[in-house]
Amino acid sequence: MGVHETKGKSDEWYTPKYVFDALGCKFDLDVASPTQETFVPASNFIFDSSLDRAWNGFVWMNPPFGGRNGIIPWLDKFVEHSNGIALTPDRTSAPWWQDIARKVDAVLFVAGKIKFIKPDGTTGDSPSTGTTLFALGDKGVQALKNAEKNKLGKLYI
Repeated sequence: MGVHETKGKSDEWYTPKYVFDALGCKFDLDVASPTQETFVPASNFIFDSSLDRAWNGFVWMNPPFGGRNGIIPWLDKFVEHSNGIALTPDRTSAPWWQDIARKVDAVLFVAGKIKFIKPDGTTGDSPSTGTTLFALGDKGVQALKNAEKNKLGKLYI
């Protein structure tokens, strides 16, 4: 397990600003927002019960990774919504990763390991795995193209 997904610890690990700068887009909705301000450039935020609520527009999703398969309900809803970018750990051999990779329009493997931001604003240690960004929809694909151009990682369409 990565530092940012250690069982029994907080799921509150925020995506650093440089990721959003590289994407070069604005989101309509952050579907898994914490209760405090982050760097997500979104117009609207869902703080709780996101899986039970409607998602609208172009979404950003950095879900709680939870236990072994805790991310699956989030990915299912992301695919159903089909318009946005999802951040996940690189677990290329995991069945859930293989499943989502077949369903999305683009995949970006982030170069290096993202050091996520702790709730107190400090930078955390490197996780044990890298990070994947998945895109669905034209806006998502364009944002991942921007990210590759801005050297965030390698894009596969």
